[in-house]
Amino acid sequence: MAFKDVQRCATLEPKNKTFLETLRRLGAEIQAKLKTTFSTDSRVQNMFDILFDEEMDKDKKEKAANNLIVLSREDAGAERIFQNNGVPLLLNMIDTGKPEMIVAAVRTLSGMCTGHKARVSRREKEIALATSNLFQCINDSLTGADTREYGKEAALVLDAAKDLKTILLALLEMIANKNVSGYGRDQALNLLSKNVPRTNKKNPDYSRTLFTIDHGLKKILKVCGQVPELPDQLPLTENSQMIASVLLNKLYDDLTCDPERDNFREICDQYIKSKIDPNNMDKTLHAVNTISGLLQGPFDVGNALVGHQGVMEMMVALCGSEREVDQMVAVEALIHSSTKMSRASFIITNGVSLLKDIYKKTTNEKIKIRALVGLCKLGSAGGDDYSLRQFAEGSTEKLAKQCRKWLCNPKIDAKTRKWAIEGLAYLTNDADVKDDFVEDELALKAMFDLAKSTDKTIIYAVACTLVNCTNSYEKKEILPELVQLAKFSKQHVPEQHPKDKKDFIEKRVKRLLKAGVISALAVMVKADSSILTDKTKEMLARVFLALSADPKDRGIIVAQGGGKALIPLALEGTDAGKGKACHALAKIAAVSNPTIAFPGERVYEVVRPLVSLLHTDKEGAQNYEALRGLTNLAAYSEKLRWSKIVKEKALPEIENLMFEENEKIRLAATECMCNLVTSKEVQERYLEDGNDKLKLLVLLCGEDDDKIQIAAAGALAMITAAQKKLCTKMTLVTVQWLEILQRLCLHSNPKIQHRGMVIVYNMLDSDNNELAKKLIESELLEILTVIGKAEDNPKRQDPIDAARTCLVKAMDLGLIKPFSTPS
Repeated sequence: MAFKDVQRCATLEPKNKTFLETLRRLGAEIQAKLKTTFSTDSRVQNMFDILFDEEMDKDKKEKAANNLIVLSREDAGAERIFQNNGVPLLLNMIDTGKPEMIVAAVRTLSGMCTGHKARVSRREKEIALATSNLFQCINDSLTGADTREYGKEAALVLDAAKDLKTILLALLEMIANKNVSGYGRDQALNLLSKNVPRTNKKNPDYSRTLFTIDHGLKKILKVCGQVPELPDQLPLTENSQMIASVLLNKLYDDLTCDPERDNFREICDQYIKSKIDPNNMDKTLHAVNTISGLLQGPFDVGNALVGHQGVMEMMVALCGSEREVDQMVAVEALIHSSTKMSRASFIITNGVSLLKDIYKKTTNEKIKIRALVGLCKLGSAGGDDYSLRQFAEGSTEKLAKQCRKWLCNPKIDAKTRKWAIEGLAYLTNDADVKDDFVEDELALKAMFDLAKSTDKTIIYAVACTLVNCTNSYEKKEILPELVQLAKFSKQHVPEQHPKDKKDFIEKRVKRLLKAGVISALAVMVKADSSILTDKTKEMLARVFLALSADPKDRGIIVAQGGGKALIPLALEGTDAGKGKACHALAKIAAVSNPTIAFPGERVYEVVRPLVSLLHTDKEGAQNYEALRGLTNLAAYSEKLRWSKIVKEKALPEIENLMFEENEKIRLAATECMCNLVTSKEVQERYLEDGNDKLKLLVLLCGEDDDKIQIAAAGALAMITAAQKKLCTKMTLVTVQWLEILQRLCLHSNPKIQHRGMVIVYNMLDSDNNELAKKLIESELLEILTVIGKAEDNPKRQDPIDAARTCLVKAMDLGLIKPFSTPS
């Protein structure tokens, strides 16, 4: 418009230099703007802007979606979509749930991925992760794992078996493809691990597992066998081989009969044999490394392969090789093969002298540390049994000292330092070692820094070490009678180390918290990988529970993000792990401000784990902590009370625990109900006929325990104020109601007395004249009069004021008259 105006001016005054100069400037700007507008970058951005504009009309959106699909089919356009943050934006389009947006996004992604494996397996971690999310969305939709309601659209779904098989074959092809980046390979392995083995063993269909074993087991074994130090290997991350081992373990566990397991073992056996070549050491190393991968996954399969004639001898021979890489691979295989005590006993006999020899003679730190870990592992074969030490007194402490020295040395690469933690994971079974370790703050911080790194293979070793240091492993209680019987029959009895007693454990917990264990745990929990197995989650939950034992320490746990980190542990994993995490959550929820401990919407996620602890089959301590946590949450907001606590069906469980014999649990349940009665849903339950809910509340007001009386009387005061009908109902549920009410009003505790007075006022104000008359005709009038006439007293002012209010109400109802002196 400006250009047109100046053009008209120039027509009127052709010789005006200002007009001519302005025309030239505007013309150049318009050309530049046109070039930008029609550039691919700008077109891509414009398409996304139109698609996400809620006010844009449907026709323009459809046109933009079609343009995006066309652009994705051109090399330049597809590349620009990638460069302009396109994958996350396309995933956002899928998340809208609108069919036209989903179709456009999927078609655009198809256009971008067709013939461009490089885009699916990009080196950038975020792009590989985003693409794997797309595959997961497609898989969930096709398998029915996406349980959302789609109404009539569901009828349009065709048989998805063929598409699922295509995706599965594509993922299997990716894991052994040299052109795929390490991040892409990790995500392909993660997708297989998440979607192929059954999550529920009751599901009879495990055809995907059988299909994967037939078409991809050798490819997974290939990943396990890679030796990054050798040339011409697949691109890997530090996590790739561990993820492959976890996948192998899940596939093997998913099999249901011996012939299927025999087939699995046979494929592995044939693969190993095909790689052992005396004339090609690199191929032989690949075979040994594959065995290491199996020993970290389906141990029985790896163990059987180690037992084959010549395999152990081959490992021993490689230990004596002059090449560093040969020694490294062989020593690692020896370490992994001694996981079970039966196998460890064989290596104690045959391998200790070999490992000691390597440890003493080698000058290479990488080999030395691995040999040391082998010795650590063999030295810990007796677990925490003080009487079953494998090595001489003081040897384990020396080994641990060397591990700590390596761990704290920043000049050694992270992959080698990781092995120092592996060693400590075994040695910290010894109480002397764990006590020395937690005293070494530098070593602790070095371990926590490694736990926060991108290498997630370290998580299990760190979790083991922390479980040992906090003594949070499963410990069966042995009856003294059984110990005596075992001694009499000359059976071995495990002995507890003096430093494994309660006071030593508490000191270790304090030192771990001071060194920053919570921030390390919070990072470990976030590991978006198959490496964070259910067993590892259980160990982390055990550590959290041990750390939260002292209420004074829970503030530190909240401040460093522990409350937030516990939620996923409470929702997924083994039953034991979820139970421990829920218990730790309950401990934190009981004493913390919910808005700080669980910021934002997370506060609503805490309710279900706490409610799961209310069942009668749970321990009393879990019931108690869960009730205290829910009491705190119930005071947070009406939305939380009604939409979560009531909807999660917590009320019947809380009511059951109000009958509990244990006074602490009964008190906690009553306090929780006191905070819940402000919810209309709860009040309606008390209004229903045919139950003893109100009767229980009235009878609890008559208990001898002050705290129970405060909670029960508080609940009764609030509920009778909200629902006038309950004032009459409470006189019908028990004949003791008046006696209990009088006891409340005469109580020496002003808090209880005040609550009693409020209940009396509610009954006077209930629109039931007969009930009001009955109260005033009883001894309550005398009680109210005495308290109301008392002098003001700051310590007892609340019940005094309440008594005066009751007397005023009685006068208003005409039940009593003011005293007047004759003139």
